[in-house]
Amino acid sequence: MPPCAHCWPCHGPHRGMSVPGCSSSPCSSPITLVLLLYLVFTRFWPISALYLAWVIFDWDTPEKGGRRLPCLRRWSVWRHFRDYFPVKLVKTHDLSPGHNYIIGSHPHGILCVGAFCNFITGSTGFSELFPGIRPFLTTLAGNFRLPLFREYLMSGGLCPVTRRAIGHLLSNNGTGNAVAIVIGGAAESLSCSPGVTTLILKNRKGFVRMALQHGAFLVPSFSFGENELFRQVVFEEGSWMRAVQQRFQKMMGFAPCVFYGRGLTSVHSRGFLPYARPITTVGERLQGEEEGVYLTPGGGTRFTSHQAQCCPVMASLPAVGEPVTVPKIEEPSSEVVDLYHGMYVRSLLKLFNDNKTKYGLSEGDELRIV
Repeated sequence: MPPCAHCWPCHGPHRGMSVPGCSSSPCSSPITLVLLLYLVFTRFWPISALYLAWVIFDWDTPEKGGRRLPCLRRWSVWRHFRDYFPVKLVKTHDLSPGHNYIIGSHPHGILCVGAFCNFITGSTGFSELFPGIRPFLTTLAGNFRLPLFREYLMSGGLCPVTRRAIGHLLSNNGTGNAVAIVIGGAAESLSCSPGVTTLILKNRKGFVRMALQHGAFLVPSFSFGENELFRQVVFEEGSWMRAVQQRFQKMMGFAPCVFYGRGLTSVHSRGFLPYARPITTVGERLQGEEEGVYLTPGGGTRFTSHQAQCCPVMASLPAVGEPVTVPKIEEPSSEVVDLYHGMYVRSLLKLFNDNKTKYGLSEGDELRIV
């Protein structure tokens, strides 16, 4: 299974965000830890000692771009993984290798299968659709403190969801980097159920501030079908079970969901395999005409990023769906962050409404943002 992704922090630099396979991290990582501890009490103890020394030496590597292995993206197993659902990536705009990007991935679902398959594996043709763009996916920083599991994460192109790690990719790794963040994170997974699309986004603004500080373009993306892979018991807000889930999520970084899928031998039995439901990921880029020059709605007034910072009221940019450039502002004000966050939300809503009937939803289905 893919590793779990986690949500962008609302305010602080190290609070939750999620990557595919929430169940993979809690299950597989303890196994590697137990294995290394077991070796300590055998004649193979030097293996554990050498690996511990290596981890200490290599401790900061995840924060500095990681150590991805391109061959991992080409594994044939990922094609079978893609075809099981199947997963499809739809291109709506070109992405220039001359810029960096923050891709907001929605919704979280239970395992973030769409985000994992599109940004970590090469099975959906991301590199062919967007030549010159290197995709990364963010996950909990704590996952990179787990022995062996950290090597698996880095080899696939995952990085910690911290300001330092994302800032390195956007500022110290050249151009052509696309950092995917599952904005809603673990908290959003608690509201995941078929037929209901609820996104936790209203107060998630850290990713917008990061985009402004590094001049990275914002790219909203939506994976239709992600919420259909499992059936979850959703506890009502205010119930004691919901309180337990939320407390656990704040303490551990991931949410203990009560869910089930299909059984191993029959689609009519219950188990923990995801149902085979199509997942289609569609994206839309927010981009402008010229580097460092921005337009008011009518296209008449031109101003610079400094003017956008000093006069945020002027920055009521073109209508949703038209290209909008994210300026580089080292210390963006709250008003400017709110402005571009609102533009991002409107673009995401437009993306959802323009494509929902194409990929399994009805005209009456709505996207609920909380």
